[in-house]
Amino acid sequence: MSFEHLKDWIGRTEFHTDLAAQAPLDGLAATLDHSNPPWRAGEVPPLGHWLYFLPRTPQHEIGPDGHAKRGGFLPPVELPRRMWAGGEFEFLAPMPIGAAMERRSTIANVAHKAGRSGSMVFVRVEHEIQVKGAAAIREVHTIVYREAPKHGEAAPAPEKMERAAEFSREIVPDPVLLFRYSALTFNGHRIHYDRSYCESAEGYPGLVVHGPLTATLLMDLYLRQRPGAAVSAFRFRARRPLFDIDPFSVCGVHRPGGADLWALDHEGFVAMTAELEAA
Repeated sequence: MSFEHLKDWIGRTEFHTDLAAQAPLDGLAATLDHSNPPWRAGEVPPLGHWLYFLPRTPQHEIGPDGHAKRGGFLPPVELPRRMWAGGEFEFLAPMPIGAAMERRSTIANVAHKAGRSGSMVFVRVEHEIQVKGAAAIREVHTIVYREAPKHGEAAPAPEKMERAAEFSREIVPDPVLLFRYSALTFNGHRIHYDRSYCESAEGYPGLVVHGPLTATLLMDLYLRQRPGAAVSAFRFRARRPLFDIDPFSVCGVHRPGGADLWALDHEGFVAMTAELEAA
């Protein structure tokens, strides 16, 4: 399989506009189980921008996995699994409810790597959201495409977290939670709601918890500790998938200028790590 042609996508840019409406945030608050959410009133909360600029792919252009067919803005990587590997964010200015927003997205890099588990392609997408002509959020989104696991292939060694949490919360990722987040983000990826597809086509043991949902739960955990905090930066890295068949925990410790956060699966293995900066 050749991957060199995928570098032709580097530098591609697209623009989208949207309005920072209140209704999606009300849905997010309900999904996170808040009657009074701990973020700043009148503003889009940190990571709440994921509820806007949603894909509007016509049904006839949807691929077998529920995503848009390969090609278009993102490169046509011919590997069956695609996942959100991580993200980096700068929160530069408030995004008021009702504000008109513009997002510029650019393919910054496409890189092929070969490892023990086979070929992987990493796509780096850079987003900038502007309000009234000024940057409000800068985001780096890393997508990884990889081969399906081979029969009998050993999974990567899991990682334990050596630090003790100062605050934590157990999450039960039932299908309703996953469905509601998929609906909020207009995410048709079948790994989050179609159990037979998950198990037969992609070889997962259950429905996959969205990477952005786990990151949002880590952000929410911090804001429950520091309601109304002015978050200035956030970075996360997905390390191990989470599934709806077992509960997991979101955990954190405070440090000067922010917090370190992580998610642990039901066996105590690290599923995601994150670093947060706040004023």
